[in-house]
Amino acid sequence: MWPILLCSVISITIVLERFYHFYATRTRIPNIFARVKKFIQEKKADEALKLCEGTSGHIAHILALSIHIRHRSLEEKEKLISRAGSRILRQLDKNLRGLAIISNITPLLGLLGTVTGMIKAFMKIQELGGKVDASVLAGGIWEALITTAFGLSVAIPTLVAYHYFEGKVHNVSSQMKDMVGELVELEPGI
Repeated sequence: MWPILLCSVISITIVLERFYHFYATRTRIPNIFARVKKFIQEKKADEALKLCEGTSGHIAHILALSIHIRHRSLEEKEKLISRAGSRILRQLDKNLRGLAIISNITPLLGLLGTVTGMIKAFMKIQELGGKVDASVLAGGIWEALITTAFGLSVAIPTLVAYHYFEGKVHNVSSQMKDMVGELVELEPGI
């Protein structure tokens, strides 16, 4: 039970930290890309850059970088944007592997607790020569099964949180790719 409890504390810590990170790094200007795109189409790249630099969030950051390096060659732009995008995705993906590990090992730890509890129950039966009261046996089995229930109760919400955050990371990645691709296509100088 103690390792499962430790896993639950770690899981809660990671989930809270990731919620805070995603909340703190969200782009607070709705439809920022539409506004940036309009500025670019009107040949007002400096205003678009100012808007992006004055806005928090990963999308605004990658758009600002795209505008800032607009006069470089396509190969240089791709390399710099790819590097910045990878860095952003690593920040978003941080600690998610820990959630995946916890969601995989806690049911196994619970099962291990159940198996060792059952072994102890059967050892008690053997010790008493097979003359065991059903209530004694039921108490041992009940105690053993609690670890599996606790392991599953930690694993299931952890797995849900893991997939939720993975979806958010994938969404940000797709948005960055789409927006930067469209921005680069808008104008040869950008």
